[in-house]
Amino acid sequence: MDPVEDARALVSDRFPAAFAAFLCPGVVSSLRTATSDLDIVVVLAGPPAPYRESLRWRGWPTETFVHDRDSLEIFFAKDTARRRPTLARMCADGVTLADAGVATEVRERAQAVLAAGPPAATSAELEERRYGLTDLVDDLAGSTDPGETAVIGWNVWVATAELALIQAGGWLGSGKWLLRELRTTDPDLADRMVAAIADHRQLVDLADEVLDRAGGRFWAGYRVPAR
Repeated sequence: MDPVEDARALVSDRFPAAFAAFLCPGVVSSLRTATSDLDIVVVLAGPPAPYRESLRWRGWPTETFVHDRDSLEIFFAKDTARRRPTLARMCADGVTLADAGVATEVRERAQAVLAAGPPAATSAELEERRYGLTDLVDDLAGSTDPGETAVIGWNVWVATAELALIQAGGWLGSGKWLLRELRTTDPDLADRMVAAIADHRQLVDLADEVLDRAGGRFWAGYRVPAR
């Protein structure tokens, strides 16, 4: 199966009036796996956009992210606020599947979003993240149940990676994208974090290393309004 040919056929069949369409590049790179899907961004003139749909197409699991020009900007802003530039990455790096004269403009806009970077963390957010990671590290140190230890350890891993990325001004990601973002921003730490997945003592050391960059462990004295 040719992912580009199949994705282009989907756009032609289901979105013949598309202004632009992009295929997320992972499926045409060395990152492709046996379960890779087609992630396709489609830009329309208006309704029924925006919406997201999961479907099967020519044997491929497929996700379509259908937008108009206005909703692209709204979602670029939402993704930037949460530091996860999913849509911008798909548009900036994706393979062009359709172009009615706006694909270059959309791609350049997405590239500008990525280049501008995520918002800086506030002192309140850093305190909250330091508190949360400190609490998790303490839980990990005291855990005696193997199942709970595994779950807490993974949460320590995620919280440590996210704090490191925020401190470095990097983007965040979920699942595999968290590791990809860490490898981009701090490849040495990423390698050590991967090695520590099964070594909780090493993981605690790395958590403390990242916490020290942010001011150290923080638990006693943490106070926020009730929500």
